[in-house]
Amino acid sequence: MNSARKPRDKKTKGLSASLEDYLQVIFHLEQSNRVARAKDIADQMGVRRPSVTGALKILADRRLIHYSPYSSITLTGEGREIALDFIHRHRILKEFFTSTLQLDCEHAELNACRIEHAIDSIAVERLVRFVQFLKSCPRTGIDWSQAFTLFCEGGEKSSNCRECLKICLDEIEEDEPASTGN
Repeated sequence: MNSARKPRDKKTKGLSASLEDYLQVIFHLEQSNRVARAKDIADQMGVRRPSVTGALKILADRRLIHYSPYSSITLTGEGREIALDFIHRHRILKEFFTSTLQLDCEHAELNACRIEHAIDSIAVERLVRFVQFLKSCPRTGIDWSQAFTLFCEGGEKSSNCRECLKICLDEIEEDEPASTGN
């Protein structure tokens, strides 16, 4: 597990999905504009300015943003860490949905948005390791992914499993360095 990314679940406890989304939007606006403004946040989220003001007050009270009325908004260090954690969760989930589960981008995006708020950091990191395993294990790898795609499209096995296993074993033997025995 990536030890650099520690679980944030305790810090985010009590934050609604909506407030988590505000942190992400503020982060993205800071990245593109150096600061966020209430109007930009409202436009990006498709909400009214009074809703933004209420959310900003809550986030400021929790010391997750620097905010005062009619001024620019920036994330605090802790707010930035939480935003990055949710951005990481979203990216991992979306990648899993598109590459492993073969969902189209729109469905992957919608589901990632929903699940990123409910899944904890430990489950996200386990998902990352699962995808790494699928990509590296000779019993899975690209052949497995392609077979799964065909299965999703047609609902049937794409090939003879015994033949597939034989191919995997042959590939492993080809990849192993030749022994230097006498």
